[in-house]
Amino acid sequence: VVAKSGKITFDLVRMRSLSDTISANMTLLIVGLNPSPYSADHSVGYARPGNRFWPAALSAKIVSKNRDPIHALHVHGLGMTDLVRRVTRRAAELSPDELLSGFGRIERQIAWLRPKVICFMGLSGWRVVANRNAVAGLQCQPLGGRPVYLMPNPSGLNAHSKLEDFVRHFQEIADFSKRI
Repeated sequence: VVAKSGKITFDLVRMRSLSDTISANMTLLIVGLNPSPYSADHSVGYARPGNRFWPAALSAKIVSKNRDPIHALHVHGLGMTDLVRRVTRRAAELSPDELLSGFGRIERQIAWLRPKVICFMGLSGWRVVANRNAVAGLQCQPLGGRPVYLMPNPSGLNAHSKLEDFVRHFQEIADFSKRI
């Protein structure tokens, strides 16, 4: 803030990021590692055509509209946030300090909003912030008193997992959330 001759001017920089799509009473909160440039520019998480998130979510019937996070939240109770707000081309560009700092914010969101189930997308990130030996699936360690399901990152850069793997994970989450 600079005051000159009775005028106040601001020197602001807009952060390139992706807004959360969250609310109270979510059935499922998706926690990604961080937004890609493509997702930030299109205001939709996992928006890049090669990303398997939306095709898998549609196949598993946890959403019914492609690349529409507002519809997913209001109709299906599926919210979306990211561990780190900063946009990067690859999740590997994130530092452990950034991941740990973001984890604190996610813990506060979960305590405040109390989603039924949390789905953490990205084994490498979860291994930094919670359990370095974690494998995909339901975790022993809850977060904010809520169960956590861990999935591989659905990015097209993750060649280890196939679309069918993501569909199966989402179906397991849907089945689990009906039982609790």
